[in-house]
Parts: sequence; C-alpha cells; structure tokens
Amino acid sequence: MPPPRGRTGRPPVTSRAEILAAARRIIDREGWERLSVRRLAAELGIGATTLYHHIRDKEDLLLLLLDQHITRIGPPELPAEPRDRVITAATALHDALAAWPWAAEILTADGFIGLLDESALWMVEAVVAGADDHGCTPAQSVHVFRSIWYYTVGEVLVRARSPHRRADAGSPVHREVFDASRVPHLAAIGRRWPELAGRDTYPEGLRAFVDGLLAQAAADRARGG
Repeated sequence: MPPPRGRTGRPPVTSRAEILAAARRIIDREGWERLSVRRLAAELGIGATTLYHHIRDKEDLLLLLLDQHITRIGPPELPAEPRDRVITAATALHDALAAWPWAAEILTADGFIGLLDESALWMVEAVVAGADDHGCTPAQSVHVFRSIWYYTVGEVLVRARSPHRRADAGSPVHREVFDASRVPHLAAIGRRWPELAGRDTYPEGLRAFVDGLLAQAAADRARGG
C-alpha cells in the first residue's frame, strides 16, 4: 500500500508577516495598482478564501503595509525647539511617502488617522506636539498638521507621477512659446519652466510654510481668536 501523499508546493500561510512580505513583492515588482486579494493569493499559492481569514480587503491590506512601513522607519531624533521638531517630523513624513508614493494615494482622506495603528502615528504626534508646545491651541495644532499634510502629499504625488507622464509618448509636452500680450510672465520664463519647476524645493517651502502657520496661529491668539 503506497504511503499517504503529503502536501506539495508552498507551505500554508500562517503569519501576517508572510502575507505582507508577499504583498510588498507585488508592489515593488508590478505597482500597488496591481495588488489585489486574488493576486496576492496567487503569489502565495493559496486560495483567496484562506487569505480572507487574515485580511478584510485590499484597503485593509494596504493599511497594514503602511503601518509596517512607517513603524520600521522609526522616529528620528527630534530637536528640543518646537518649531524645528515640527519641521523634522514633517520631513520624515515626506521621506517615508517619497519612498512609497502609493501610500500617499491611499491616505488622501482626513480620516486616515483613525485607521492607522498608534505605532505608525509618531509623525503625526510629533507635528501636533510641536505645534502644541509652540503655544498652539488644539484646533490650531490640527490645522498646522493638516496644512503640512496637504502640502507634503501634493508634492509627493506630483513628483511621483511626473516621470511617468514624461515617459508616456501620449502625454502633452510643455509649451516653450507663449503669447506675451496675454501671459507676459509665462512668456518670459518660456522654456525654462520645466527646469525651474523640477527643482526640489520641498525643504525650503516646508520651513517657510511652518513659520507662516505658527506666526498666523500666534497672531490669532493675540487677537483672542
């Protein structure tokens, strides 16, 4: 009598870490848009039904990946001065998203803070705490974070998409000649626009932005607002 047949192929999935590692492979290889529960199940060699015992859906999977990504990065050493602390934390947030631009795509709603694990919220905590220590009210601290968040996500997404648009033969090219009688300043810049707009000015813009937000908050408090 022949011996009973054992399981062939890959071993069964037993850990969330294995699932997340496989999801990261798909994202790195094919892009986050191609990631799906069915695609992930195929990567792992299991049925999609089995995978649903570990994750609810694609959004849940992406949030788990983001939690893991940010937690692995860990917080930088934060300066003592509140304003510098806000800038350092915001820069860390920018760098984390720039390394994984797809993360910015899934965090474009204000409610994302309620979806992430506390271990992945250290960047948000550092910005809010810095604003609070600078004298901001809770409402002002939230405004400071949200304003920095919009600026950062916008910068990351635009820069992530620009190379793809340039590589696409069907994408429009930048105009080099403008009607000076209608748009004189654009006409003066002309063909220099791509080079000037392509400069990495995020650090300078962030510092100016933070200084403006904190100064506005201080002025509002002085007026009793």
